[in-house]
Amino acid sequence: MKGDYMYDILRNEMVMQQIEKRGVKSEAVLEAMKNVPRHLFVPENLQASAYDDSPLPIGFGQTISQPYIVAFMTEQLNPAAGMKVLEIGTGSGYQTAVLSYLGCLVYTIELVYELAETAKNAFEQLKLKNIKSRHGNGYLGWPEESPFDAVIVTAAPDILPEKLIEQLKEGGKMIIPVGKIYSVQSLKLITKQGGTITDSDLMQVRFVPMLAP
Repeated sequence: MKGDYMYDILRNEMVMQQIEKRGVKSEAVLEAMKNVPRHLFVPENLQASAYDDSPLPIGFGQTISQPYIVAFMTEQLNPAAGMKVLEIGTGSGYQTAVLSYLGCLVYTIELVYELAETAKNAFEQLKLKNIKSRHGNGYLGWPEESPFDAVIVTAAPDILPEKLIEQLKEGGKMIIPVGKIYSVQSLKLITKQGGTITDSDLMQVRFVPMLAP
C-alpha cells in the first residue's frame, strides 16, 4: 500500500488533472475532493487505483463513481454548511463523505446491507459526525426527515421517483441519473420552485441501476 504522502500527491493530481481542467470551479468542492481520502472507500486490492480517472467496482455489482462525476454532481447542488441532503445509494460512502466535509447534514440510504455497513465503518474511521445512514429502499426516501434542501441519487432509475421529488423542499435541487442501464442515461438537475418542477438535462452518463427490494 502506498503511504499517506503518496496518496496526498495522487489526490492533488486527481483534482488538478481530472476535475479542475474539466470545468469544476467551486473552491469548496475542489477542497473537499483534495481532502477526502478516496482510497479508504475502495476495496484494499484496488487502493492503488483509487485516484484513477474511472469508476471502480466495490462489490455486489456496485461501483464508486469516477472522481469528476462526484465533483460535478456535488457542485450542481451548491452545497453549504448546514444544508440537509438526502443521498440515495450510499455505495462506498465516498460521495457521502464529500458532502459531509462540506458541512452538510447527510441522510444516506443503501439497499445492500454489506455496503451500508462498510460505509459506516469508513465514516467512523474518519470521525465524520454529520452523517445519518440507513439500510433500506431508496425509492421511499426518508419521509420522516423531509423536506431536504437537496437530493442526490447515485444510481439510475428508469423514471424519476415521485416520492423523492415530494421530499425535496421548495427551492431545493435534486441531481439524478435517469434511464435504463443498457441505453443512454441522462444526468438531470431537478428544481422545485413555486410548486413547479423544472427538469434540465446536464450530460449523458452511465450508472448502475437503482434497485428496489
